Amino acid sequence: MGRTPIASSPESEFGIKVQPHSAARLRPSPDKYCGRYPQPPPPRPYHLSKKWFPWLVPTIIIVNIVLFIIAMYINNCPAHSDNCVGVATLGRFAFQSTHENPLLGPSAATLLNIGALEVHKVVEEHQVWRIVSCMWLHAGMFHILANMLSLLFVGIRLEQEFGFARIGLLYLISGIGGSLSSSLFVRTTISVGASGALFGLLGAMLSELLVNWTIYENKLESLLSLLLIILINMAVGILPHVDNFAHLGGFGTGFLLGFVLLIRPQFAWINRRNSPAGYIATSSSKSKYKAYQCVLLIVSVILLTTGFTVGLALLLRGVDGNDHCPWCHYLSCVPTPLWTCEARCASSQYGNELNLTCMQNQKSKYYELDSSNNSTSQIQRFCAELCS
Repeated sequence: MGRTPIASSPESEFGIKVQPHSAARLRPSPDKYCGRYPQPPPPRPYHLSKKWFPWLVPTIIIVNIVLFIIAMYINNCPAHSDNCVGVATLGRFAFQSTHENPLLGPSAATLLNIGALEVHKVVEEHQVWRIVSCMWLHAGMFHILANMLSLLFVGIRLEQEFGFARIGLLYLISGIGGSLSSSLFVRTTISVGASGALFGLLGAMLSELLVNWTIYENKLESLLSLLLIILINMAVGILPHVDNFAHLGGFGTGFLLGFVLLIRPQFAWINRRNSPAGYIATSSSKSKYKAYQCVLLIVSVILLTTGFTVGLALLLRGVDGNDHCPWCHYLSCVPTPLWTCEARCASSQYGNELNLTCMQNQKSKYYELDSSNNSTSQIQRFCAELCS
């Protein structure tokens, strides 16, 4: 139902060290010292960037928690169900039954009412804002806890290194990219969660390491560690009820954005800029960035612009990505003897009476639809119950 969280250790800190390369050698201007060259001063130490005070990431975490509390207040499980969890302690904020929502959270109908992503509402009712709103909602306590812990450990480090403006753009655009990818392939369920944005941060960490490759010392160790974390988190996406398309879309968007937003100047340019008065750098390099950095930046901007334009156009035209990629559903869930990927039911409806037959176990049952609630979310819930 939701974009289930990053489950491994994206919170790991990477001990990436700057290479101890000597700066471009500095020498004084000969005119100033009558043709003689005194001993040049040692070059200033190279710092990747100043450390920023991280305030945006904690703010995002607080906003997500507040919105989850508001969702639970609106849900008001005791007023609609007799099978709520924690009624005695939580009262109005009690969770839906674990049979309906095992993540301990509100109902699918509540999430849909307050901004969850559903393709029908985006395409037919032109509620494009759901592409953004869904990334601020979470399906349950377990969902938001895992996502916010991951954001805390990954996001704080990135904001300290690159500042709130770049990391804020990276988080938001990656989340939108994840939502866009999800809406093109996930057609039968609603989707919520910040996992697309979180995977965007992981993707940006990888591209940042690649685009600034020459300034790092322990580059191979850092690359292998980061790839292992990314692969483990991607593997979680093949489990059922996990929106891995949001993960993949967010990761791809963040990976490309890293080449644009997280690029660092080269050593020679920094040394020329920081050279003492009266000294000139012997290096002939005058460019702030290396040629390969500029090429990666240009290619990434083109791919991002094209991808978002084409993706949004396909979504608004109601194109189902599964029709053009029949194997793509395996990217989100791989069936095994231990689980099935999706509850599928055959249905027939007469007025408010619905007959469902689960395709996995062949069970059939009649249900009465509540006309005051969204019929799609009701049918999804009934089908999941019938097939469980």
